[in-house]
Amino acid sequence: MLSMKDEYFMREALSLAQAAECLGEVPVGALVVCAGVVVGRGFNSPIGEHDPTAHAEIAALRDAARHLRNYRLPGCELFVTLEPCAMCAGAVLQARIARLIYGARDAKTGVHGSVVDLFAVERLNHHTVVVGGVLADECGRLLSDFFASRRIRKAT
Repeated sequence: MLSMKDEYFMREALSLAQAAECLGEVPVGALVVCAGVVVGRGFNSPIGEHDPTAHAEIAALRDAARHLRNYRLPGCELFVTLEPCAMCAGAVLQARIARLIYGARDAKTGVHGSVVDLFAVERLNHHTVVVGGVLADECGRLLSDFFASRRIRKAT
């Protein structure tokens, strides 16, 4: 169920995605919210960090864990502009995130139904409520424009 709160925090995640884009990274942004307060922020930085795990979700979870001084983040929500990959979904489950809200679907690596649905595996010991499609058009457009500009640069 979309709420004004979801839209507000997704816009914050979009601003983080734009920061990633300014650094030449794939524009994905994420933030962790606990009791209505942002406790963690992150954006994609695998290129700059030389780190394949430097996805927006991982950065936001790490920031929140440091801020809350706990590797578990029960009751927290994660807002991310793109459907998570398997690595990030695993981190969400390990952190015990209560609710995941994402923008655009990812047909190539998304694991909330685009490729597989890890969040639906009943045998896992934690289950996260997932809401997809929040500001999906804006989130998707940011990614599409980014990749289109890269294709144009390669062609010239």
